[in-house]
Amino acid sequence: MAPYRTRALQDPATIALIAPDQWLPHRADLSGDIEAPIAGLWMVIGALLSLCGVALMMRHANLRFDFFAPVNGVLLSAALLAGSIRFAYRLPTTRTQRIARDAAEYLGLFTMLCVLGAVASYPAAAGTSGYVDATLERIDRIFRFNWVGWYDFTVAHRSLQILGGIAYASIYVTPIIILCYYAQADRKAEARAFIASFWVAAILTLVLFMAFPAEGPLAYLLHGPVPYMPTSALYQSQLIPVLRSGSLQEVSLSSLRGLVCAPSFHTTSAVLFMLFAWPVRSLRWPLICLNVAMLLSIPVEGTHYLADMIGGALVAIVAFTALKFVSRKLVLRRQASAG
Repeated sequence: MAPYRTRALQDPATIALIAPDQWLPHRADLSGDIEAPIAGLWMVIGALLSLCGVALMMRHANLRFDFFAPVNGVLLSAALLAGSIRFAYRLPTTRTQRIARDAAEYLGLFTMLCVLGAVASYPAAAGTSGYVDATLERIDRIFRFNWVGWYDFTVAHRSLQILGGIAYASIYVTPIIILCYYAQADRKAEARAFIASFWVAAILTLVLFMAFPAEGPLAYLLHGPVPYMPTSALYQSQLIPVLRSGSLQEVSLSSLRGLVCAPSFHTTSAVLFMLFAWPVRSLRWPLICLNVAMLLSIPVEGTHYLADMIGGALVAIVAFTALKFVSRKLVLRRQASAG
């Protein structure tokens, strides 16, 4: 049986009988900025190079991976399931099979990227020295941003603590929404660009983190008792010193913590989410509202300076612009080959 999409496109009469909404979204939902998908082979090569790079970083920092953590079995099972679906439906004969295939590919690659990025922050932190909190706090003063005042206002309102925690955690939900949309709408170019943009952003974030390590404003600015412990707690000030000293030698997926203060990867993610959601009419405003809420939660829940957030936004813009540039180059190359 011929693949689903190929079979439909081979017969003009079939196309005339199929309502467009059955397999494509409304035209206004499509992005005109990203036209050519990154080849699947390059996505696989990028993932493998990332895996090798993280392994080398771990080895250089004398860190070992906890292979026996219970969460590893869950992630391995999920990876095998995604890989099996992707392989089984490589030539889909129905729309449902195509959606399942694409969703498995997109979510599997994105999850792998997120896990590798989180693990890589540990050897990256081990190679750092000093802190730049004083500089980051001076930048905040230039913009008249009072982190302690922002924190105190949150402490005084329990509802802000609850809503802030929920908004901050939405970073795990938004990519699922976007990638599942791309899967059902058959937008492979946008989906792969979305994943690749996060890959570029993660690399830039890790490089900048190694150059500008920080404890975070909760540890640097707040002295004495902590009346409200936000989501990110004091992980930077607690874990970075023991990684530098070599006291912490094993990294477990079950206890990964956020170590990157500057730039803020939550901010990077929020900006990328909004940039990719903007062309999609059905997702635009719900995801923009959700991610604006996440941005407002970042100073306290993520224990970030405003300077961290500015840096994170710039990282997102650079990554997004780079992927648009690559996409246009791919279009020009394919046009030249066709001509």
